[in-house]
Amino acid sequence: MSTPPGTLRFTPDHEWVRRDGDIAVIGITDYAQSQLGDVVYVELPEPGRQLDKGSEAAVVESAKAASEVYAPVSGEVVEINQAITEEPAMVNADPVGEGWFLKVRLADPAELDGLMDQAAYDSFVAGLG
Repeated sequence: MSTPPGTLRFTPDHEWVRRDGDIAVIGITDYAQSQLGDVVYVELPEPGRQLDKGSEAAVVESAKAASEVYAPVSGEVVEINQAITEEPAMVNADPVGEGWFLKVRLADPAELDGLMDQAAYDSFVAGLG
């Protein structure tokens, strides 16, 4: 079964991914940004870079901590959200919308099927308390 376009999937490291055709839009979850606090810096990969699932894709820094953002899927970076490097607070304000990090051309769309759906992720986060 393949993940329908527009459906969010989640990793245990609190990244989200939304499929848009053969492109995956990637960011961090609301839970992740709330744990980080005020985001002050975002480092994104260069377009054209190949990412392997589970490899470091970006770095996000807050007043409290620096954290790696891992690639939830494999593929080539086709676009980055330059706006969040100039205004990192967008990650806090709208983590699953305007605060997206990067877009990747999916190498293997089936990788999405191994990620959590919204209900599974909500249950996972509830268990962290």
